[in-house]
Amino acid sequence: MAEKILQGENKVKRHGFSVLFVHWTVAISTFLLILSGFGQMPMYKRYHIADLPGMSWSADYSVTIVIHYIAAVVLIFAVAYHIVYHVLRKEYDALPRKGDLKASYQIIKAMITKGQEPPSDKYLAEQRLAYAFIGVNLLLIIITGIIKVLKNLPTVDYSPTFLVWVNNLHTLASMLLVFGIVGHLAAFLFKENRALLPGMFTGKIDLEYVKHRHSLWYSKLAKQESSKGSRSNLTSGHACPENCHAGGRNQ
Repeated sequence: MAEKILQGENKVKRHGFSVLFVHWTVAISTFLLILSGFGQMPMYKRYHIADLPGMSWSADYSVTIVIHYIAAVVLIFAVAYHIVYHVLRKEYDALPRKGDLKASYQIIKAMITKGQEPPSDKYLAEQRLAYAFIGVNLLLIIITGIIKVLKNLPTVDYSPTFLVWVNNLHTLASMLLVFGIVGHLAAFLFKENRALLPGMFTGKIDLEYVKHRHSLWYSKLAKQESSKGSRSNLTSGHACPENCHAGGRNQ
């Protein structure tokens, strides 16, 4: 398990390499997908973005489609890896729970009014909801995107109505994803959330912050540390009597 208390650093290890890898791979590939996707509409030529220095490529369909396909492959790999990794490890901390809507309202209200927040686990309630919202839209984009690619094969024949639905779903999910990303980033406008930012670069966040805002998670971590210490003492205790008895016989 990646998370643990780092007493010497006064930090908590919140994320391991796997989470950081998936986060940044998904973030970069999604950005490239949105950038190249808008270029295929084509928006950049219509609004003269392609006329800006160094942006002429954005109106070239042969360039944007290659970027789109490469980014899509990277995204699919990252999402598949993320799902398999956490299912195998049975780690579901980021999934929404019962009462998250109410808790999210209470947390947002507390941040605005400077009131008392409800105790939180490793992830805040609104983080779990945001994870589900972004995740569902990413899956929709991937599934509809694969269908859009398959329709180009000579052996595949979809009905026009079906393709209209697929294209509309792909566009809708893309727009909702942009909305979700903007909301996700806007959360850091609140000072209370900024302490989480270092965790997405180093995997570590401040220990006192965890005690204060993620008290439920901290209790679990402290219990794990206590359990490890007990097992360590127990192991040492089994080894000691034998040595002690040996020492006693030598005397």
